[in-house]
Amino acid sequence: MNVTSLSPSELIGLGDTLARAMPAFDETEQRLAVELYRELASGEPVSTTRLAARTGLPAEEVSAILGRWPGVYRDSHEAVIGFLGLTLAEMSPHRFEVGGHQLWTWCAWDSLFIPIILGKPAHVESVCAMTGAPVSMVVTPEGVGEVSPAGAVISFLRPDREFDQDVILSFCHHVLFFSSEEAGTAWAADRANAFLLSVEQGFALGRHVVEAKFGTALGAALRGSV
Repeated sequence: MNVTSLSPSELIGLGDTLARAMPAFDETEQRLAVELYRELASGEPVSTTRLAARTGLPAEEVSAILGRWPGVYRDSHEAVIGFLGLTLAEMSPHRFEVGGHQLWTWCAWDSLFIPIILGKPAHVESVCAMTGAPVSMVVTPEGVGEVSPAGAVISFLRPDREFDQDVILSFCHHVLFFSSEEAGTAWAADRANAFLLSVEQGFALGRHVVEAKFGTALGAALRGSV
C-alpha cells in the first residue's frame, strides 16, 4: 500500500464525510466548542461555570449542550477533561504540548487539526504503531514542520457512520503515526478499509474539516491560516 495522494476534490470529499460524521454545530455551539478546546489547552479541567463565563452563555444552556454532545468526558467534579480528540488524561501514545501544558490527543489526526482551532503551535510526540520508533513534529495553525523522521505518515479510515461515544474504539484507535511508508504499509496490509496519508495531507484534511465545522466561530483567524 502506497501513501495516498489525494487530489483536491478527493480531499474535500473525505473532509465532507468526516464533517458529517461529527456533531452538527450551530453558531452558538461552534463558539462553545472552540472555547472548550481552548480552555482545555490551558491544562486544567473546565467547569460549566467557567465555560459559561468565557462564552457569555447561561450555565444551564452550556450544561444542556454538553450533555447532547458525544465525546465529552468529565472528572468526578463534573468538569470537562476531554473533548473530541483532546484530553488532559494520559492517553498514550500521542503527547500534545501547547503553551507549556502537557495534554494528549485521541489519535494521530487530532494532533494535526486541533492547533488550527487553538490558534497556537503544538509540539507532538508519538511512536510508530508498527516499530515503536519515536515520531515527532511541530504543528502550527499554518502547517506541519520539524517532522521526524521525515518520511512519517498516518493511517486513516473513511467513517461509515456518525461519531458517537464509541468513536475512540471505532475510529481513533486506527488513526496512527508510522515512522515510514513501509511501516504503515505493513500495519495496513490486513486492514481493508485503512489507507495512508502524508502528515501534510492529514493537516490539509484537518484544515478543511475545521473550516466546515468551526469556520463561523473562528472567522477571520481561520481564513488567515489557509
